[in-house]
Formats: sequence, C-alpha cells, structure tokens
Amino acid sequence: MRILHTSDWHLGRGLHRTSLLEAQRAVMGHLVDTVRERRPDALLVSGDVYDRAVPPLSAVRLFDETLHRLADLDTPVVLIPGNHDSPARLGVGSGLLARAGIHLRTDPDRLAEPVLLHDAHGPVACYGIPYLEPTLVRDRFGLTRGGHEEVLGAAVKRIRADLAGRPTGTRSVVLVHAFVAGGQPSDSERDITVGGVAAVPASLFDGIDYTALGHLHGARALTDRVRYSGSPLAYSFSEADHRKIMWWVELGPTGDITAEAVEHPVPHRLLRVRGTLDELLAAPVPEGAAEALVEVTLTDSSRPDDPMSRLTGRFPHLLSLRHEPETPPESAPVRYAERLRGRDDRRVAEDFVAHVRHGRGPDAAERALLLEALEIGRAVDTDRDSSRQSGTATGR
Repeated sequence: MRILHTSDWHLGRGLHRTSLLEAQRAVMGHLVDTVRERRPDALLVSGDVYDRAVPPLSAVRLFDETLHRLADLDTPVVLIPGNHDSPARLGVGSGLLARAGIHLRTDPDRLAEPVLLHDAHGPVACYGIPYLEPTLVRDRFGLTRGGHEEVLGAAVKRIRADLAGRPTGTRSVVLVHAFVAGGQPSDSERDITVGGVAAVPASLFDGIDYTALGHLHGARALTDRVRYSGSPLAYSFSEADHRKIMWWVELGPTGDITAEAVEHPVPHRLLRVRGTLDELLAAPVPEGAAEALVEVTLTDSSRPDDPMSRLTGRFPHLLSLRHEPETPPESAPVRYAERLRGRDDRRVAEDFVAHVRHGRGPDAAERALLLEALEIGRAVDTDRDSSRQSGTATGR
C-alpha cells in the first residue's frame, strides 16, 4: 500500500500581513502533480486544512479546486480537521464527496468507522481521528475528566476494538491531529496546552501500522511508524530552517514500513539577519536577499531612527523588524514577551495572580478554578464557529 502523507496546509494564512495565496497555490499544484506522477493508493491529510474556522473565500476556492483535481486522478483522499478547522463546515457534503473518493472524517462519534482500502495483499483500515478538544468530547467518550492523553486514549481504544473484529491480517493506518511528545513546535502553531499537559506519548499508538500526524509544522519521524509530515510552507520565521516535505510511505503485506521524504517547492525563501543597523547597512547583502522574505533583528543599544525605510533598500521584502539590544543581562530591562517565553497558559495566569497580590500566588482551590476557566475558554475558542456570527469571524 503506497501512501502520501501531508498536513497543515493552513489555506488562507499569510505571513506578517503578506498574502501567501500564490505560494499555497504552488504547493497545492505540486501535491496534485506528485499524486499524478507517483499514483499513491491513498492521500492522507492530517488536519488544519484551513487557517481558521471561517476561511476567506479565496482559500475555499483553492481547496475546492484541489479536491476536484485530486478526484479526477481517482486517488482516495482521507482528510481530518485540525484545531484551526471547523469540523462542521469542513464536513459539509461528506457523503457526496465520499462517492468521489474524498473521505472526510470530522465526527468524533464515527472515528472507529474506517475507510477500507485494498491492495494485492488485502485490506487496510484507515481511521481518522479529528482534533479532539478534551472539554468538548469527554462526555462522548464516557470520561468525567482528563486531558488530551485521556481523550485520545479513549479514541484509540475504540479503533482497536473495531480493528479486533476485522479479518486477520488487516493492516491499520490512523490520522491524528495532536501534539505528540518528541515533536518540535514552532511559533506558528496555535497553542493547545492547558496546564502543560497537551503532549501525548507516541506509545499511545503502539500496534498501529502507521500513524500520520498533523499539528506541528516541522516534519519529524518520532518512530518509524509515527510521523509528522509538517506544513508545506513556512508560516513563521521560526520555520526558516525547516525542510518542507510530504512522506511517501509504503506499507508492506505484513505491516512493514518504508518511508521517503518528498520535497515541497519553496516559493519564497525565509531569511533571518541580525546585527546593528550600521553593520547590516555596511555588510555585503546575503545571497538571495532581494527575493527572500526577511526578518531583521537589530541589536543596537537604543532603537535607531527610521530603520525600516533604511533597510528596505537592501531587503525589499522586509516583513519583520525586531529590536533586541545586546545589553548585559543585569542592566537590560526584561521585556514582557521574554518573561512569558516558555510558560504555558496556566503558569501565566498563576503568575498574574501573584503579581496583583504582591507575591501571594493562588492556593490549590484557586489553581483548580483557574484551570477550569482556561479549559472553558479554550473550548469556546475551539467552538467559536458556532458561537460567533459568521460575518464577525470573517472580518477579523
């Protein structure tokens, strides 16, 4: 069974207010060309098709065009929503689309109903686990409490139960959109952490022949059988050094795995440069800087006058300008962003309580209330497409 694994398209997303629509069109074209040339038995899309629950019309059109082109190639597509997507909107017309070989798995109640694929060696049961927000799905899985690991564990348990009832030798593939321990996050993924417990162990998927992960934007093999494909484009400068790929996976007759990285085109190189303004204006221009999307970090002790206009002659596509003075730590004021770096939502909330109460942090009962409030807030954000007016969301 030949599988092409991709994820995290984020159609409709830009970079520092710069449209990436044409770059997204290029990588979607490359995806279709790869399917046409290599003829996989299935294409897996592991979530975050869109960048927001109510995507712009241009993104919807690109998605529609891509699905039509894939359907014309008679390659089955299995697709799940991620934490950026609206499952309800993405799942519209799923029954009709299935007739064209486009299988949308957006309903948590149906995650143990696989798409059955076949090759010369027998059946492959392909299951799709949509992004599961713990607060919204605990009741469905009979859980009274628990986070990402518990709800994903309950989902995988349902899949194992279905798989156990299938013919001996049935191979298994699972699509999942989650933060699995061992993955490397970047600045462009939306935080799904509550209380620092979002990461789930890769061992949760032991016994599954191949687990196609989405959510993190860096491609990574956590094990031979558990892999992130990453995003096809860089969506933040923290991804400047990412190698953007899809995984070409061959699933053998007994579940043995081989995998090959298929490179994505790079429509726009990302370039990060650092130094004082005088140094950057005097130094040779880096190769390719005229075409690259650029982030400049200035290290001057004080912010220079009008640095953006002075730098754009050298870097025509300068999108991000940061100021990080190289001052001894003992004399440098700590910026708010630096104070928050590496802290999860729970820690930030607890530190705020301590700040406004002159050092007295929350007690155990107050910490529990804060965690409950964070979970409710995250659930509302995840379900915002049904609780906000469409016009409001579109205008954001």
